[in-house]
Amino acid sequence: MADAGTVTVGVIANPASGRDIRRLVSGASVFDNGEKGNMVYRFMVGLAAVGVGRVLMMPAASGLYDSLERTLRAAGRSSVEEKRPMPELELVEMTVRHTARDTIDALAEMGRRSVAAIVVLGGDGTSRVVARHCSADTPLCTLSTGTNNAFPEMREATVAGMATGLVATGRVGEEALRREKILRVGLNGDDRHDCALVDVAVNSERFVGARALWRPRNISEIVVSSARPDAVGLSSIAGLLEPTGRDAPHGLHIRLAPPATAETVLTVPSPRPRRPGRVEEVSRVEPGETVALSPAPGASPWTGSGR
Repeated sequence: MADAGTVTVGVIANPASGRDIRRLVSGASVFDNGEKGNMVYRFMVGLAAVGVGRVLMMPAASGLYDSLERTLRAAGRSSVEEKRPMPELELVEMTVRHTARDTIDALAEMGRRSVAAIVVLGGDGTSRVVARHCSADTPLCTLSTGTNNAFPEMREATVAGMATGLVATGRVGEEALRREKILRVGLNGDDRHDCALVDVAVNSERFVGARALWRPRNISEIVVSSARPDAVGLSSIAGLLEPTGRDAPHGLHIRLAPPATAETVLTVPSPRPRRPGRVEEVSRVEPGETVALSPAPGASPWTGSGR
């Protein structure tokens, strides 16, 4: 078991999560950066409770770090009497570009510093970027601060900090961790690949625009790692057909038909109930299996965004 005071935990907090175009078109909730800063503080309080000595954090603009700094100053004044030591906070020295490159650069430095665990505050897209670029052996604690998230969960940050600290200091072992499934996305046998944690969809829209899927009729195929009928988004289509838990060893591949020829129509959970059309085929995807997608001309795979 490591000396808790020498353990470093990384923090990736995406200031852009929970603020995309869905706030304008579908009434999605806003997750402000002041609350994200407060969540980082509560996470650090949880780490302090189990003795973690240092936090290495990606720089965050748009008021997120300002909120955290104010809360830390106020806590510092009150902790003089209470003698509550907090982990030392250090920001990664890096150029902030306000793109996904920020997360990638911060993860590279965290890898060089051998952080014992990383907490991710963001949505599905942020979690995807982290999963792609961090070490496969680094434990992740993903907290939802995005939109309609299927991968990160809503957790109280203080409890999450305590749990992460127990893992980082070795007080609990691998029995407390879960290895998640991942979808590898490649093009025509190219060794380079992207990845997804929840779903990959084939969309016939020619222009990415705001990186949002507007027309369900343009989606022809979906591959999911897990599926719940009460999820919000594309994975709920699979969840209504064959619920597949995150602990299930397989995923699902679904082919959809144009709505005009639909015989069976699913109404799936979304800010606006949508009908994706008739399901032509549902098949299981086993670990390591390759699924060849058949996009129409101009179509593109979709795995979500993130910073």
